[in-house]
Parts: sequence; structure tokens; C-alpha cells
Amino acid sequence: MKIGFLINPIAGMGGSVGLKGTDGLVEEALIRGAKPIALERAKKCMDSLNTDHFILTCSGEMGEDTVIKQSYEVVYSFDGASTREDTKNACKLFLDNGVELLLFCGGDGTARNVYSVIGKEIPILGIPAGVKMHSAVFAITPKSAAKLVEHFANAQSELRDAEVMDTDEDAYRRNELRMKVFGYARTPYEPVLVQQGKSLFQSVSEERAKEEIASFASEFMIHDELYILGAGTTIHKIAELFGLGEEKTLLGVDAVKEGELVGKDMNERDLMRLLEHEKKAKIMVSPIGAQGFVFGRGSQQISAKVIEKVGVANVIVLATPHKLSETPVLMVDTGSEELDEKLSGHMSVVCGYRMAQRKEVRKG
Repeated sequence: MKIGFLINPIAGMGGSVGLKGTDGLVEEALIRGAKPIALERAKKCMDSLNTDHFILTCSGEMGEDTVIKQSYEVVYSFDGASTREDTKNACKLFLDNGVELLLFCGGDGTARNVYSVIGKEIPILGIPAGVKMHSAVFAITPKSAAKLVEHFANAQSELRDAEVMDTDEDAYRRNELRMKVFGYARTPYEPVLVQQGKSLFQSVSEERAKEEIASFASEFMIHDELYILGAGTTIHKIAELFGLGEEKTLLGVDAVKEGELVGKDMNERDLMRLLEHEKKAKIMVSPIGAQGFVFGRGSQQISAKVIEKVGVANVIVLATPHKLSETPVLMVDTGSEELDEKLSGHMSVVCGYRMAQRKEVRKG
């Protein structure tokens, strides 16, 4: 099969450093100590891919650097740092050269750029590497993307219309989640390999459930321990109970100790520095929408280093009963296969006042 393949080299760099995205902020991400992650994630996919396929790709870090084990041809070259126009121009050449599937590595911004050219002419599939991945065109993990490509090549997977989401990045950085559907792309689909689009659960019963979870959390949170609070409305409700609702970032990572906010909108480096002075700490997170990701989407600031420092046993997951009913399994994709293995299995998820559900956790 002839596959078009491209990478957005800067995708995901803003995650661990707390920028909630990298578009237009590459220099700031580098100043904060961000490291490229897209090439590594793309390589995991390509190393798992059957070498019988013929790859059409871009020069350098936009593709060629990760396909050395494949039969490939560079059809698009660029100079300097790649831009969204490079992505679009490459996609046009892929279509001109008759590719049957376009595989890309990036986040929602990359998905929008790809879709703006490809539309529904051929299927597209994303290798997840961005900070924001609310679109439903992404595989669960890089290795899942490789499996989907193989199944598609062997006519073993279905095609479906998948949402490509458009997120208002300026609002996102202000901790406001504003999304709309940018379009519907064709993508290979298998329920266990492709993520669902992000869902926002909002109802009276949901709010009541969040209040009960927050009330229970306030009882079991120990006063002399540090609590790292992830993103989302369920976690935010806990901060509201402590009178910190206006200070807690909705889409960022914060830290609380003895009812006081001791760190706001923190990145990986901030968290590691804070943990150097804390003997006891716990992480409180909630799955992202209907995707089921506990780690690896939305709160990349809580990195593998942070989780290992705190300890897997000190991870607390909270979610409303409705969200759990819409989430068959929980997923982890920390970037560390060893840590993902430790997190896998089953865990108790706080879902109400003195209530919990056992939930399966799978590694990416």
C-alpha cells in the first residue's frame, strides 16, 4: 500500500511545560525546557509498521528521519523550521502521487491542516503527539496507529466519519474550553484502537455527582500532604469546596496543601521542584471526556517523572457515574512503557460520596 506520512515536529512540546499548546509558542516552550516528542512517537509507529508498504514522505524531521527502515520516497522538501503551509503543501503532493492513506503525527492543529487539504478524498489517521487531541481521527497510541494501518491494508477495519475538532487556543490558554467541529474526515476505525471525540458531560445530575465526589475528597484529603490537581470540572469542584474555585485553573495543573493553593498552572519543572520539598504527595485526576485517558491527554504536565516521583500508589482517579458508564476502559499513555505497565490492571475510581467503582486500566 502507498502511504503518505508526515510529522509536525513541534507537536506536543508545550504540554509538559504547561503551555496548553505549542502553536505560535515554540520559542517560549524551548525557554521553559520543552523537548521534542513527535519524532519519538512517530518512530514508535513506524518501527511497528510492516515494511512492505511504500511510504511517501517529507524531508528531515517532517518524516524522512523516522522511515529509514521502510521503502520510501521524499516527495516534499523544506528548509528551516516547518510550518502549517509545509504540511498543506505536502498533503497536496501526496494526493497528486496517489497515496491511499495519509498517516500524520501531531495534534488537533495538525489534523485541521491535513483535513483542510485532504477532505474526504482519502482516509487519514493520526499518531497522537499533541497537547490537544480532541479530534476522533487519532489512534489511541503510536503502536495502535501501526495496527490500524495494517488492518486497513488487509481490509480488516471499517472506515467511519470522524470529527476533526477546532479548539480556540487563546480561550484554551485562558482556561476556557471552546470547541467546534471543523469537519468530518474518513478514518480507519476499530473501537479499541481509535479514541472517541471529547465529550462534555453537563447536567443537573452530573453537577450533583461532582459535588458528592468533592465532599468525599475533602474528607479523605490529609492536611499535611500535597495534592496535585489535574484538569477538568470534576477536580475543579474540589477546589471550589475549599474556596479556591476562582484560583484553580480549569484546564491546567495546580497544587493544594492544607486547603491552600501552593502552585497554580504548573508545568513539569514546577511540579518536580515542588516535590523536592514534600515528603508526602498525591495526584488527583479525572478521565478526559469520553476518551478515557487518565494520563497522556490534557494534563501532560503530570509527566512520567512526576508520577514516578509521587508513586503509582498515590494516584487518585475521580469520575462521575455517567462518565464511567460512557468510558468502557481507562487509558494511560505517559510516554514510559514501564510506567504504563505499572498503572495498568484495575483501579478504584471515586464516583460519589464514599462510593467507588473498579475500572480496567489499559496501557497505550
